[in-house]
Amino acid sequence: MKALLLRDLRLAFRAGGGFGLGLAFFLIVVMLVAFAVGPQAELLSRIAPGVLWIGALLACLLSLDRLLALDFEDGSLDLLATAPLPLEAALSVKALAHWITTGLPLVVVAPALGVLLNLPPQGFAWITIALLVGTPALSVIGTFGAAITVGIKRGGLLLSLLVLPLYVPTLIFGAEVARRGAQGMDVSTPLLMLAGITFGVLACMPFASAAVLRVNLR
Repeated sequence: MKALLLRDLRLAFRAGGGFGLGLAFFLIVVMLVAFAVGPQAELLSRIAPGVLWIGALLACLLSLDRLLALDFEDGSLDLLATAPLPLEAALSVKALAHWITTGLPLVVVAPALGVLLNLPPQGFAWITIALLVGTPALSVIGTFGAAITVGIKRGGLLLSLLVLPLYVPTLIFGAEVARRGAQGMDVSTPLLMLAGITFGVLACMPFASAAVLRVNLR
């Protein structure tokens, strides 16, 4: 598992591997919203949590088509399917590598981009916590979508259509945690719901992804 994780991390850091692409897209989305809204500090402050979460969600989605496609093309996926390591574990490692290279950098830079959107200071910690709790679910759900569309030529659009509806609960509760935190309100309910979604996805989705992938590889 460690060797597979290190391999996926090395591939992500190579040119074209996807590392940095999500960060650049996240920055562009936030900047475009800030420029489009204009110098309206109150409006920017109100929409900042939702904008940051939408940017993070789309940035995670951007690199999902490479999650399994490259391994399918070079035959590595067939080897993983027949290896002693369970396919569920292999897909969990791939989801972890995706989160480390895509989700974790977004968590780190989100407070800095929150300044651009006039996010209240008390909201910096909560947007970080919300993304830290919620983005692992985005990577695991994305792995499920990648397993469904693996082997399909130009399956990026289909992948987006399949995954985006599954992202909605995470988006709702994640943005709500950040919004309530920025306004000084109690965040316990949406935070528990967000954590519940993430833990539920982490527990169940690798098995669904492995089952779908086995069907596609037959």
